[in-house]
Amino acid sequence: MASRTPPAAPRSERQKAENGAAERPRRRLSVDERREQLIAVALELFSRQPPEDVSIDDIAAAAGASRPLVYHYFPGKQALYEESLRRAGQELAGRFEEPATGPLSERLHRVMGRYLEFAQSHGPGFAALLRGGSVAASPGTNAVIDEVRRAAHDQILLHLAVPAPSAGLRLTVRAWIANAEITALEWLTDRSVPREEVQLRLVQEFVAALTLTAAREPALAAEIAGFFAEEQPQGPTGQLVRELAGLLTVPGLAEALGRLSAPPQA
Repeated sequence: MASRTPPAAPRSERQKAENGAAERPRRRLSVDERREQLIAVALELFSRQPPEDVSIDDIAAAAGASRPLVYHYFPGKQALYEESLRRAGQELAGRFEEPATGPLSERLHRVMGRYLEFAQSHGPGFAALLRGGSVAASPGTNAVIDEVRRAAHDQILLHLAVPAPSAGLRLTVRAWIANAEITALEWLTDRSVPREEVQLRLVQEFVAALTLTAAREPALAAEIAGFFAEEQPQGPTGQLVRELAGLLTVPGLAEALGRLSAPPQA
């Protein structure tokens, strides 16, 4: 009696078998690669949610790893949070780097564009860090943001190219960095103002603060004369000057400002 040919497997089963045979075994990650993967996954989660809302189980699931494996590389969520935050801090500090060519306000405009882009892409994590209200806040996380502020401060002074920055100038730069943080946080809460407008406003506020500082420090005024000489009419500083000049056309305002600018009588 002729042997019967076994029935063909259903198409879906054949496809699974063929796909399985075609698949290559997944390469085992090295120790360094696995650690970097966990940091990257954690940073992504912390960027989308406040750190207190992210658990080790969430990180393990997103990384396709087990909970014990995460603990093998990090003693707990706080250590992983601080390490991912350190990486984010390095990225944010790097966004203040800009070639020292062209008008200063245009350089700062590009820097602020990258700064706000970072704030937007790291929303909840950025807010939790700068507000200092996260339960995950620690001396380690505070050190990270302090390092970012120092890097921003040093980069701005580098662009100003003032040989010996005065205490007043350093204070102006630090105050402006704090203003940028507050503005970014408020903008994340209420996006009714377009990002481009916030970006321009931050640059113009720095120019205004720098001008006021120079008005109080004659030596600084002489040193930053080149800054204004390089500015272009279409740039942020040129726009600011035109806006201020426009105030003089407001009925009654020119007279009021003129009275205030007159030397006080003895």
